[in-house]
Amino acid sequence: MRQSFDETTDPSFGARHLPRIRAKMAEQGLDGLLVPHEDEHQNEYLPAANDRLAWLTGFTGSAGAGAVLTDRAAVFADGRYTVQVRAQVDPAWFEILSLEDSGVARWLEGAPRGAVIGYDPRLHSPDALAALRRAAARAGAELKPVDPNPLDLAWADERPEQPAAPVVPHGDRYSGETSASKRARIGQAIRDAGADAAVLTAPSSIAWLFNIRGGDVIRTPLPLGQAVVEADGSARLFLDPRKVTNELPGWLGDAVTLETPEALPGALDGLSGRPVLIDPGQSPAWYFDRLEAAGATVVRGMDPCALPRACKNPVEIEGARQAHIRDGAALSRFLHWVDTVAQRTLPDEREIAETLERFREQTGALKDLSFDTIAGAGPNGALPHYKPVTRTIRRIEKGSLLLVDGGGQYLDGTTDVTRTMAIGEPTADQRRMFTLVLKGHVAMATVRFPAGTTGHQLDALARLPLWMQGLDYDHGTGHGVGSYLGVHEGPQRIAKAVNAQPLLTGMILSNEPGYYREGHWGIRIETLQVVTPPEPIPGGERPMHGFEQLTFAPLDRRLIDVDLLTDAERAYVDAYHAETLARVGSLLDGEALDWLRAACAPLT
Repeated sequence: MRQSFDETTDPSFGARHLPRIRAKMAEQGLDGLLVPHEDEHQNEYLPAANDRLAWLTGFTGSAGAGAVLTDRAAVFADGRYTVQVRAQVDPAWFEILSLEDSGVARWLEGAPRGAVIGYDPRLHSPDALAALRRAAARAGAELKPVDPNPLDLAWADERPEQPAAPVVPHGDRYSGETSASKRARIGQAIRDAGADAAVLTAPSSIAWLFNIRGGDVIRTPLPLGQAVVEADGSARLFLDPRKVTNELPGWLGDAVTLETPEALPGALDGLSGRPVLIDPGQSPAWYFDRLEAAGATVVRGMDPCALPRACKNPVEIEGARQAHIRDGAALSRFLHWVDTVAQRTLPDEREIAETLERFREQTGALKDLSFDTIAGAGPNGALPHYKPVTRTIRRIEKGSLLLVDGGGQYLDGTTDVTRTMAIGEPTADQRRMFTLVLKGHVAMATVRFPAGTTGHQLDALARLPLWMQGLDYDHGTGHGVGSYLGVHEGPQRIAKAVNAQPLLTGMILSNEPGYYREGHWGIRIETLQVVTPPEPIPGGERPMHGFEQLTFAPLDRRLIDVDLLTDAERAYVDAYHAETLARVGSLLDGEALDWLRAACAPLT
């Protein structure tokens, strides 16, 4: 299960692969080629066979892009991967640039006038492509669809096979609703959108709608495939036959027809003359081109499974509770190890990450990690999404901080939690900054808000204690989380960036404010929480949503400056710790249980 970045790190990729790609570009009359991280399914995490950016550059982060011209090339990564991208990519072959603030589009504006730059329409959504087209036009360049992809031609002899993990039923005891019921609901949503069929290309939607899971993508139990869903709830599901187990046809039922991926183009052509719903932010441009060429009427709208998938039902919420209690016990054992063994031996970040995974494996229920564990010691903790890479691995040191962010995939839920721990005796400054972050975390945990409120509107609450001191952090405060699906799930989120999606009952989100002092240490506190139904407040006039905490693991009390907390904040921390002991304590024993009792004692 473990996967280190060293195993796929090779800065020589550019020297070996760029000449081959440029030769294939020349054969197609191209002056450039865009290489997004996303694959044909717009996945965040990719099977090796679809990780074109990694093959081109050596960079294996979950967000990025590449661009190749005849005389230069660039790789783009966001702030999570500042260290990793420089460790994995040879700057002699690639300019290393920021993905944020329309990085690829800005780069395209400097393309040579008259250049013809290829793009694979199977890898770009229409929404993403529109911004790139505008940038190319400003440069006087042309974006041209390519088929086949020059990179795929250059990669052909070395490319791994497409994954073919078995697709398995995800039982009603975990999903809480039959696939037939879901398909009836989605059929009504298709009609409401003015269509009579929908094309689904997001594996998470396919997994949710048909109550199936797979193993095609690391860290997320996804089956790669596509579906055409009719307004009457019947569907055609396109899967590689190697993935189809004997039990799958019976599980899907007579209203779902299993077909091979080779049948998909013909199925799209068969939608001629019909209004077809498809998501321009999630589905590749190739589908839109094919449907329009076939004479279908394209209805652009949100994936009809996105909101129902995000709003967890009572069975899924209870599953999340149980998964987090189990995961909280594993995490508490790990925190006990950090507070005892690690304080003496001062292990490095790799050992720390592997130790946390070992405790999760000991639950006997772990299916996979939900993402590669982030373990940042000292200055590495100041990189919000740092992951241990050989060139940068550090040992923990007395007087500094350790930030660990990790999660697990369990049949009944997906977890994601961050804790920051003192190594040795913390300084007054470290305690002050941790407590400011904690104050924002508590504000987000305890807020009440009316129907229609978005995460964008709440985001400032988590930042206010830092803002009042002239401080901030540069990542979002919260992302959606799936139910034994993706650890990053939309459309909900809590962030500065405007997001029009209201927070709805049953949505699971993270609450993770932080503070990062470059060159020194980082602080983040993250728990998952679920939006509760609106309820009246005594003396109030409108019912209000709130959040129920799902994650239970102790905070490092040594880092809390009680004098900076209000009475209400202190009461919240004490209540949270009391609930942590009550929920998790029964799964611990011996020294770990004694440690948890002390860690969850009231603040003094």
